Amino acid sequence: MTRNTMKGLLLASSILGSAGLAEAQDVTLTIESWRNDDLAIWQEKLIPAFEAKNPGIKVVFSPSAPTEYNAALNAKLDAGSAGDLITCRPFDASLELYNKKHLADLSGLAGMENFSDVAKSAWTTDDGKTTFCVPMASVIHGFIYNKDAFDQLKLAVPTTEEEFFAVLDKIKADGNYIPMAMGTKDLWEAATMGYQNIGPNYWKGEEGRLALIKGEQKLTDDAWVEPYRVLAKWKDYLGDGFEAQTYPDSQNLFTLGRAAIYPAGSWEIAGFNTQAQFKMGAFPPPVKKAGDTCYISDHNDIGIGLNAKSPNAEAAKTFLTWVASPEFAEIYANALPGFFSLNSTAVKMTDPLAQEFVSWREKCKSTIRSTYQILSRGTPNLENETWVASANVINGTEKPEDAAKKLQEGLDSWYKPAK
Repeated sequence: MTRNTMKGLLLASSILGSAGLAEAQDVTLTIESWRNDDLAIWQEKLIPAFEAKNPGIKVVFSPSAPTEYNAALNAKLDAGSAGDLITCRPFDASLELYNKKHLADLSGLAGMENFSDVAKSAWTTDDGKTTFCVPMASVIHGFIYNKDAFDQLKLAVPTTEEEFFAVLDKIKADGNYIPMAMGTKDLWEAATMGYQNIGPNYWKGEEGRLALIKGEQKLTDDAWVEPYRVLAKWKDYLGDGFEAQTYPDSQNLFTLGRAAIYPAGSWEIAGFNTQAQFKMGAFPPPVKKAGDTCYISDHNDIGIGLNAKSPNAEAAKTFLTWVASPEFAEIYANALPGFFSLNSTAVKMTDPLAQEFVSWREKCKSTIRSTYQILSRGTPNLENETWVASANVINGTEKPEDAAKKLQEGLDSWYKPAK
């Protein structure tokens, strides 16, 4: 071997050696998630933005199928093989992970000050003292409408309950459109896009929801029965055979231009944008009477936490602080129109329909679905029972008062409010 070859080999090995050292300092963080449809957004937009500012920390987004996520994640956590960062479902599923010591306490994390108590409520202990996931996004309820149909029929967007039914009457009288696309076959649609959509205007959002948890209000009180009375009137506007109509049927009726109004969750925006061939608008749930404070269901949907056994906790906290930043909020909310940042810093969105939904936060008070925190931990499960009650009331097979009485009796059978 010549001296030059020897020198070349030594040089190559020293370069490789130093590259190896640099490599050793890189930390790789793995994110567990059920949102496998988000893979491209993480790989193309979110992770590159973070890595550009944080050399030395690599991030891998590693989702499972939504239906398998809870079981797969629990198995990995028990085996000690779960990723560093855990995408959090709202409320009880994540609270259970925290109680089992799988998720770390993030109350003191830099950036947590960017979120309100309502924003953090899905990932905070019952006593309000510990937050264990960074809030990422919520979905907002309201109504999406066919702007072309409204223009054709010279309809103004309704703001009160009375105006809402007047608009439905006009659409029905015209006969060219089903006034409202919603079915009751899948049950959850009636509760989520019906009862939980309009209800907060009657029970005054968080005020009523928290009073129910404390046992100061009951589901048989007028504020909780009245939304059912309003829903009972929807029956006449849902089109023929709505009782056999599934959720995808409702989506298709609207996007094909056959229905004028769609009781909605903002998660529909991206899909509707690609499918509907007409202009769309949105309006918040109409208030009972002019001048009333408006309330919207601005429901916490997704957060992200730290695996308590992560060997890379410091790097993971750096990443979580970035998730809590306005920069993350802006990229995420624009990449996924209809999933809204929970950050207190307002995010300007490029999608006009998404911007319309989120603008309601400026004028209405936000609340979350009434059944999701604490009240669905027992049997009968209040969330699932509310699905059945809402469908029955709309179908006309159960009176609002009877439905409410049954729900309260079910809740009383296992839930004792903390005194």
